[in-house]
Amino acid sequence: MIQKQQTMMFSPYVALYDIVVPQDNMLRRIKDLIDFSFIYEELKDKYCLDNGRNAIDPIRMFKYLFLKSIHDVSDVDIVERSKYDMSFKYFLDMAPEEAVIDSSSLTKFRKLRIKDMNLLDMLIDKTVEIAIEKEIIKSKSIIVDATHTKARYNQMTPKEILMERSKNLRKTIYKINESMKEKFPVKPNNDVLEDEITYSQELIEVIEKEENLLEYPKVKEHLNLLKETVADDIEQLQSMKDLDAKVGHKAADSSFFGYKTHLAMSEERIITAATITTGEKNDGKELQTLIEKSINAGMDIETVIGDTAYSEKDNIQYSKENGIKLVSKLNPSITQGTRKKEDEFGFNKDAGMYVCKAGHMAVRKARQGKKGVGKNQVDTYYFNVEKCKRCPFREGCYKEGAKSKTYSVSLKSDQHSSQAQFQSSVYFKEKSKERYKIEAKNSELKHRHGYNVAKSSGLISMELQGAMAIFTVNIKRILKLLG
Repeated sequence: MIQKQQTMMFSPYVALYDIVVPQDNMLRRIKDLIDFSFIYEELKDKYCLDNGRNAIDPIRMFKYLFLKSIHDVSDVDIVERSKYDMSFKYFLDMAPEEAVIDSSSLTKFRKLRIKDMNLLDMLIDKTVEIAIEKEIIKSKSIIVDATHTKARYNQMTPKEILMERSKNLRKTIYKINESMKEKFPVKPNNDVLEDEITYSQELIEVIEKEENLLEYPKVKEHLNLLKETVADDIEQLQSMKDLDAKVGHKAADSSFFGYKTHLAMSEERIITAATITTGEKNDGKELQTLIEKSINAGMDIETVIGDTAYSEKDNIQYSKENGIKLVSKLNPSITQGTRKKEDEFGFNKDAGMYVCKAGHMAVRKARQGKKGVGKNQVDTYYFNVEKCKRCPFREGCYKEGAKSKTYSVSLKSDQHSSQAQFQSSVYFKEKSKERYKIEAKNSELKHRHGYNVAKSSGLISMELQGAMAIFTVNIKRILKLLG
């Protein structure tokens, strides 16, 4: 059962917060800035309002996830810190002497309460609303880009993941007490995942009996990470792969296995919209969605700034129809007048190659035809035919027995003349200089908030991770701009 309003805090020690949590503390400022009751309104239908025992306040549970996103640690460690960090307790609306939640409640909250919510749009819209209300967003431009996130289980096999985490734990302990080697169980010398899981569980049991070791924060951090992997992720470990993740390409000779987050951001560096897709999706195809989401969030858009991936014919036409200036340089490989199967082949601007809907990139290209005014040229892209023979989408795409698979694009020199003219204007050149800001935002997401690697498997989990990370960086940016 969920209570219909938050419980009032009655404690003889509540005045301590005014002493130990300064006015300029980040969490105090966030608490003063945001009314988190919108979380209750969104989640109340997920709970029973009049039957059963009282559930933990959903606003407090959400705040725990927010703290976890800021500090990028395990559930266990974030709950542990809330036992003694008074700024955490103040932010969580807890009395100083109040007991904390069990960390397993956070897993249940993620899986049962917010799994089916459109958390990504809701949290971004809330931060944009605050930024507009505080008159932080004044520009009428958005900058668009995509950043990639590697799947959690792609770089190593599940067994290797466990081996790596148990090794890090042992190395930390050896620096403190090398004699612990004699107490640790014998490592398995085979490739059986179940044996590695059993070894990890035995290792955990041995270490938990050593109370002196548990006093060291670094030991506890590595121990909790191993425990979380074994306890919460056995299902994913045994699945051997992330079923939603796909191969994407950063360049012609560089690929990744995971997801893409497509972002729109104001010139004040507030993210105004996002979509999260599998890794093989084309950047340019998400532009119209990003514009519409930004407008729904409250943005007034006159200009969109992006790289060459966004100068597709459809995007140029959409921008003109909606009175939007598209500051995106033309690329002859993607601004062709006509081409067949546009929905099945997307252009990767980093690699300069087309990618089929199965995620396979062309291995080479060749240009044919005479160059000159009024002359039509064709770029032909060649794919690895061996992959085509085994591809699940080969029907209707690959002709059985064919020795090659190509995709051709006609280049017309007289297309997009108005966009080419706009590209040479002073306004275009000045606005193009703003694009670096979103690259810095991508770096912040990855290096400060753990967005370079997925924390769990599946697109739904990636969307949750994205929602919390983007909400966090937006709130931090708002606080910075407020001074």
